[in-house]
Amino acid sequence: MSTPAAPPSPRRWTALALIALAQFTVIMDTSIIGVALPKMQIDLGFSQEDLSWVFNAYVIAFGGLLLLGGRLSDLFGARRIFIAGWTVLAGGSLVAGLAPSVWTELTGRALQGVGAALIAPSALTLLMMLFGSRPKELTKALALYGAAAPAGGTAGVFLGGVITEYASWPWVFYINIPIALIVLAAVPSVMPSAPVRRGSIDLAGAATVTAGLATAVFAVVRAPEIGWGSAQTWLVLLAGVALIGAFIAIQSKRREPLMRLGIWRAPNLAGANIAQLLMAAAWIPMWFFLNLYLQQVLGLGAFASGAALLPMTVAIMIMMIVLAPRLMARFGTKPLIVTGLLALAAGMLWLSFARADGTFWVDVLPASLLAAVGMSLAFIPSLGTALSSARPEEGGLASGIVNTSYQVGSALGLAAMTAVASAYGARELGDPGALTDGFSAAFLGAAALAAVGALASLLTLRTAPDRKEQPARADAA
Repeated sequence: MSTPAAPPSPRRWTALALIALAQFTVIMDTSIIGVALPKMQIDLGFSQEDLSWVFNAYVIAFGGLLLLGGRLSDLFGARRIFIAGWTVLAGGSLVAGLAPSVWTELTGRALQGVGAALIAPSALTLLMMLFGSRPKELTKALALYGAAAPAGGTAGVFLGGVITEYASWPWVFYINIPIALIVLAAVPSVMPSAPVRRGSIDLAGAATVTAGLATAVFAVVRAPEIGWGSAQTWLVLLAGVALIGAFIAIQSKRREPLMRLGIWRAPNLAGANIAQLLMAAAWIPMWFFLNLYLQQVLGLGAFASGAALLPMTVAIMIMMIVLAPRLMARFGTKPLIVTGLLALAAGMLWLSFARADGTFWVDVLPASLLAAVGMSLAFIPSLGTALSSARPEEGGLASGIVNTSYQVGSALGLAAMTAVASAYGARELGDPGALTDGFSAAFLGAAALAAVGALASLLTLRTAPDRKEQPARADAA
């Protein structure tokens, strides 16, 4: 169910620009560090094994704290939490840029993740407050919000290369500070406010779910380093599962839980979140390994590799903004989600046939455009379905859940496909054939995840009812 909208005002589109900028920035922060990592390794003394934690520290904090960010948005107002998130993100960026040591750097990255975990669910809650009662505008708003993600990912690759070459690596973090200051200056005049609600913060629930998600993600992202057969990997993973189980037990007994378990009875909420999780688990590895294939096999530099990703990015943005809303209006959400995930799977299956002596025009461009079509069709309908299923007072919780699904899916999918690529030869950096074999295996594994997502969506999603019927059905849940 949609949340109450603010009174119609031209400023809501300015507010949407800030919300899209938030999505752009939190995604950009996952990709902008890539080109800078070698120089960071030299300056700060990272070992080769620990260097990946510059990425992982951000992702783990981001994914682990999203539910808490959503709950805080519901209790204290999304605008306040949005402001707090940008403040923390700016502070973390300053720490990361000034870091004199490995641990200070990882602390700064974790703080950036905390800020992102506050920004993401509050941004979606604000979007629903502004556009939730106007279906046509809501579809356009979600399309613009969704298009900001691939734009942020591609911009991060370009900006990371430009900044590292012409300035210095700390500026990949400092760039967030002026963006945050602009947003913080604009928020009071354009963002809707919400009253503080009475309620308590479920600290035990927040601690267990954050620790559980972080532990599970930690186990999977570290598994390629120490081995999937290692007892340590499975003990840490089991600990994460046990903590999540403890969280569910706590939620079932709390009077004011962090996550009301009954929310999962809302029609299509679970199915839409499964689609988001498996979509991310397939899409992020595809983007990651495609970039490696372009650079390490085809021999493109960082800038040329970023340029090679532009057609895919532009296609996603055009389709999300122009085509997807029209198709949703004509066919509904479920057919688009299933079709989109199947197209995503087909695109990655095509990429799995990439050759060691291949070319961009034959081995990359057509398959990546097909994958882009799939992502464009599936993302907006599944996101909108997940958000519209919740009660108005639980908009922040629904936003936190769907963001958690996407981010955890991203981290787990990338870690799992990294293990697959390593097992099939991607560690042989001097051998294009071995690298291609590993990347092809990763593309094939990602295609399987997208296909499973399509099947799960077909089986779990109901045909979307008329929007006027949704409030009653969601409240009844």
